[in-house]
Amino acid sequence: MAIEAVLFDLDGTLVDSERESAEAMARVLERDLGLTVTQEQRDYVVGHSWNEIHAHLRREHGPALTWDRDELIRRAAAERTHVIAEMGMRVMPGARAAVERLGRGRRRALVTGSSREEALQALELLELRDAFPVIFAAEDYVRGKPAPDGYLAAAARLEVEPQRCLVVEDSAAGIAAGRAAGMTVVAVRAGNFAGHDQSLAHHTVDTLDDLDGAFLEELLR
Repeated sequence: MAIEAVLFDLDGTLVDSERESAEAMARVLERDLGLTVTQEQRDYVVGHSWNEIHAHLRREHGPALTWDRDELIRRAAAERTHVIAEMGMRVMPGARAAVERLGRGRRRALVTGSSREEALQALELLELRDAFPVIFAAEDYVRGKPAPDGYLAAAARLEVEPQRCLVVEDSAAGIAAGRAAGMTVVAVRAGNFAGHDQSLAHHTVDTLDDLDGAFLEELLR
């Protein structure tokens, strides 16, 4: 069946910025609330949405975490601007070219567990802000990955049937979300720094550069 839309994950797929997000989160929690952020809590940021991160912190810190999810997102995103200025942000190999290549003749959307502000920060760095007319971020859906909500919402907005969508992911939760949405999922190994199980993906490639014409021809057979 023809692929009419490509839905990209962001962190670990197009950019490597989850460590910067973890650092920003740790800074604001320690500075503004006096909460000590453990290495485990920093590590939890990798591969999880802000919905999950806030719930995890709430379990760990209880009522001492007085911010709701949206307040945590807002403060961490603002601080991440400074963190990125200090530390930079790594673009994953082949990211820009893959977005352009896979988007030729197809609709595109970004579906991320990051906040909208964080997504826009990354897309500005990638020089791809105009490549994604549809962006679904953490604020846009209640159930994050592995629930399929974000991917299904993106397909509906693009007016494309789920079975005609290709999902590009790196994490086990993202892969599960794409599968649950009834979409074809390709996993990219390059950004899988946490060693997520990618075995549920329909296809696995080393880098985004591998999503070339030959791959698409094989996929559409």
